[in-house]
Amino acid sequence: MTHLPRNLYRAAQVKELDRLAIESTGLNGVELMERAGLAAFEVLQHCWPQARNITVICGPGNNGGDGFVVARLAAAAGMAVEVVLATDAERLSGAAAQAFATMMDAGLSCTESSLKAVGHDKQADVIVDALFGTGLERPLEGDIAAMISALNASQIPVLAIDIPSGVHADNGQVLGQAVRATATVSFIGLKQGLVTGQGPACCGQLYFDDLQVPEAVYSQVPVAARCIDYASTIATTGSPFAPRSPSAHKGDFGHVLVVGGDLGMGGAARMAAEAAARVGAGLVSVATRVEHAGAIFSSRPELMVHGIDSLASLTPLLERASVIAIGPGLGQGDWGRTGFTRILDKLTTSALPLVIDADGLNLLALEPAHYDHWVLTPHPGEAARLLGISSAEVQADRFAAARVIQQRYGGVCILKGAGTLVQSVDDDCRVCSDGNPGMASGGMGDVLTGVIAGLLAQGFEPEQAAAMAVCIHAHAADIAAREGERGMLASDLMPVVRRLVNPVDGTH
Repeated sequence: MTHLPRNLYRAAQVKELDRLAIESTGLNGVELMERAGLAAFEVLQHCWPQARNITVICGPGNNGGDGFVVARLAAAAGMAVEVVLATDAERLSGAAAQAFATMMDAGLSCTESSLKAVGHDKQADVIVDALFGTGLERPLEGDIAAMISALNASQIPVLAIDIPSGVHADNGQVLGQAVRATATVSFIGLKQGLVTGQGPACCGQLYFDDLQVPEAVYSQVPVAARCIDYASTIATTGSPFAPRSPSAHKGDFGHVLVVGGDLGMGGAARMAAEAAARVGAGLVSVATRVEHAGAIFSSRPELMVHGIDSLASLTPLLERASVIAIGPGLGQGDWGRTGFTRILDKLTTSALPLVIDADGLNLLALEPAHYDHWVLTPHPGEAARLLGISSAEVQADRFAAARVIQQRYGGVCILKGAGTLVQSVDDDCRVCSDGNPGMASGGMGDVLTGVIAGLLAQGFEPEQAAAMAVCIHAHAADIAAREGERGMLASDLMPVVRRLVNPVDGTH
């Protein structure tokens, strides 16, 4: 069993990897199936060492064949095994048919009529989901959907083989109904749908085994996306946060201008500004409503706070800034619209880096523009407005949504959510594997905006700043969540973020 790989693939690409592995190594499908079944059984033993009663639900394809191997190995290890066949045995073919025959020769039997009982039988210590693999495209319905619903409600631990049945391998969408596994073991190529959208919620703990496929095989198939996290990003970049020169001064590290904080929303601009300072920006200014200026200044005196009645007077502040972040608490009224238009006008004569979030994105949807030097940070609702579709359509294929936003608006698109995507030019997509549900609280996006802006101010290119910021932000939330996900506030991330941009030997 290996650590999770960084490279992600679509289902068709994994199928090609499978074909090349068989063609180039002399393996056959049965041998690969044996390896997959053994890998799954080892995960089962690792996760549930005390398990004695196993139910294996097998479908008609190779996924079911892997399940037959698991059932045979479990029986040989002395476990009580029930095999539920969700198809007619006559429909089995190829390697799956051979695995079925081998299992039957080992003395096991299976039932073809107890789908409705699965999940209601509390005797099983673990249920193995070997129903459907990566080829599933249609929504599950009927007895299969009812069985999965009962299984999810049963609280019996589930090990999913390759992918939880009902999850789309390419986009993480739930196809009508999907198994919510306790653990999932995936093979040969890690499917991109497992790490974003509903994929993580359905996978549980994710394991991977390459089934000893040679590295030369992987070099023949391009990757669809890449996983990133804080630890690997720091390791692969040789720590981008090297110690500063003893002669450094604040002017070396950029000047961020945060524009936002309409009436009642001053906290959003304040959090974005502090986050920019906490990751190392030399100077941070805030352009906000007059009514908020005093409170922001008194709570964080290191910020240069400008109370502005009309954002039409932004010009002097724009001239001094090296990076602009607009959107946190901006609103979509006349005040916010004026500032947004003024900044877009500035971009026609400047290549100033820009981060747009929140209402800045909603205003961009109303006044579309294309710019190569900005980072857009939509959540699914904002992404939907940028694309003129529904948020459900965005979530149905997050990869496609992020790609179209980047192509349409330019720069870098960060599509926030479970498995945040960082989409840049040349179809380069990265998926952050850090983060947790505690981040579902107000202000988290404002902190991310500030982190991105602070990194841009220090000279990071937009693609690098976006990826690094997403990982810092998510990992900081994981550290803060050690005290509990529920009740975690965006401001709880501030001291952690500071530690993460001052790593010692690549650690926090």
